[in-house]
Amino acid sequence: MSHSQLDTPVTALPGVGARQRPRFERLGLSTLRDLLFHLPRRYEDTRDVVPVCQLTPGAVQTTRARVSGVRMHRSPRRGMVLVEAVLEDSTGSVGAVWFNQPFLTKQLYNGMDLILSGPVKVSRTGLQLQNPKFERHRGEQQHVGTFAAVYRETEGLTSRYLRSLIESVLPAANMVPDVLPPAVRASEGLIPIAQALRDIHNPSSPDVAIRARERIAFEELFLLQLAAQRARRRRLGSSGVVIPYDVKVARHFAESLPFKLTDGQRVAGHQILADMAGSGAMNRLLQGDVGSGKTAVAALVALMTHAAGHQTTFMAPTEILARQHHATLDSLLTPLGLTPRLLVGSTSARARREVLNGLAGGHDTLVVGTHALLEDDVVLADLGLVIVDEQHRFGVAQRQRLRQKAEQMPNFLAMTATPIPRSLALTLYGDVNISELRELPPGRTPVVTRVVPAAERQGAYDFVRRQVGEGRQVFVICPLIEESDKLGVKSATAEFERLRSDIFPDLRLDLLHGRLPAREKDERMRRFATGETDILVATSVVEVGVDVPNASVMLIEAAERFGLAQLHQFRGRVGRGAHKSHCLLFDSGEDDGSIQRLSAVAATESGFDLAELDLRLRGPGDVVGLRQHGLPEMHAADLLDVAMGRRARTAAEGWLDADPNLQGYPPLEAAMDAYRAVFDLD
Repeated sequence: MSHSQLDTPVTALPGVGARQRPRFERLGLSTLRDLLFHLPRRYEDTRDVVPVCQLTPGAVQTTRARVSGVRMHRSPRRGMVLVEAVLEDSTGSVGAVWFNQPFLTKQLYNGMDLILSGPVKVSRTGLQLQNPKFERHRGEQQHVGTFAAVYRETEGLTSRYLRSLIESVLPAANMVPDVLPPAVRASEGLIPIAQALRDIHNPSSPDVAIRARERIAFEELFLLQLAAQRARRRRLGSSGVVIPYDVKVARHFAESLPFKLTDGQRVAGHQILADMAGSGAMNRLLQGDVGSGKTAVAALVALMTHAAGHQTTFMAPTEILARQHHATLDSLLTPLGLTPRLLVGSTSARARREVLNGLAGGHDTLVVGTHALLEDDVVLADLGLVIVDEQHRFGVAQRQRLRQKAEQMPNFLAMTATPIPRSLALTLYGDVNISELRELPPGRTPVVTRVVPAAERQGAYDFVRRQVGEGRQVFVICPLIEESDKLGVKSATAEFERLRSDIFPDLRLDLLHGRLPAREKDERMRRFATGETDILVATSVVEVGVDVPNASVMLIEAAERFGLAQLHQFRGRVGRGAHKSHCLLFDSGEDDGSIQRLSAVAATESGFDLAELDLRLRGPGDVVGLRQHGLPEMHAADLLDVAMGRRARTAAEGWLDADPNLQGYPPLEAAMDAYRAVFDLD
């Protein structure tokens, strides 16, 4: 098998076929390579085989026995199909029963030599194995009587099936390039990748499985750190735009504000300004809780860039958010002689020409906009700073294109209201310095949050009506756009119709979701922002950035369907004005543990604390969204394994010291292709 054959479709394997494709796609399995890296989630150890006479009620045990009788009948009470067998060995006999599996009568016959594993119960006729897993005794077991891999499954693709299929393609592991240099493998005591793949799928013991997973995990973290540290060295060694730190400008800005900067804003501002004044272009993430004042820090940084004679672009993911930022920056900076320009999709042709001429001629030094800033005709005379709000909403190529509108590498500042837990920062952000805003500016009132059980729904609706009667507005968030019988949760469209027809027929309601055209979304959001709508029923499209000071209630349907950090983002859409605000978390009652999770949101005001809790509950992959960041999927690496992260970083830095251009081991350079765009390695 050649290297290219690793890309052979799974459907080309014997016994699979095109009809199976949807099932494999649900697990993200398209090629032989995908199968090899579909790693076990855990293992079932059924190697401790005991004779029939040692089977103990209440235990889960494994035994070897012969089938001496099989019969099928229905239980008198529930009409359930029961397949029963008598099993014997030299020490005695035991019964076995399987529920609603009539096909087993064609698989079991007298004289079969089986290995069985399952719970041992006491029945009317004696001891009985209930629903035991079984396999014919062959000497070398694959499923029962062994240390067997358990995989992520889907309907029609069980671990038993995947075990056999992956076993058949394991010889292809020899074709997987070993991108970890032999010297690194030797110094870290790691096995080759082919051996690791064979051992992780078919280990002879738990220790062998642990060693195999360590090998694959280390490679993933090593490549991530290698890309990050290589990008960092390249950035710091390049001739980036230097923005001198003028203390007078910073002091004048602070004194001009109608409010006092928080300690967090002052520290973050100092970190960013010092970074831009240093050698090499800045690459920094400013993360702050909802309403923590990130835009004010951005205004200070843009003013300093303007004072140095350079331009700033400020890109936001939606037009309404861009307009919101533009209005804030206009109020803060225009009195100081820096008037921000706005460039969005709906900007008129005449206004657009004026903005483009001002940017190309260098007369305008701050422009706020959306994807419109990426157009080819947007030319900047001297770009020194790129600010991107909620950068996870943009593709990597889009951010890169914005940076490339400068002759020299501009400074880059990303802002987010979705905090990255500290425990992930070291591993995930090797080339990014992080500033944090953990305190809220004066005047922001805490939002009263409570969990609403089904029995109190009507009372919550009465409260909403009273709020609207007092002149306030309400968000209603639903987890889906359209109804889903499978999930059984309220959709935005169905809930909108229900609320408009049955609950609030006398109020003004509107619907907002991601499938609407961009202009329609902006128009509906504008109507809500200007008070033309009382209740806005929406999906998570309103999660980030929408500022409606008059909105005082955030009502979230099936709240348990959202992550804790996401619920906190929704909550941050209210409490932005002078009115006392409320967040109502409706629990659908489908998840036994949901009340505890939702109660944690109600009891915790800090987005940083909730991000850490969310991380512990959901795991790093779901919280961080690796694919959203453009990073390859981690198959084995635990992003919370700080010790291994440090090991990988030290090894990566050592390799770069000796081979900065990665010419000493070609497979390593080839492996960097997956990280090239993310870390701007071109």
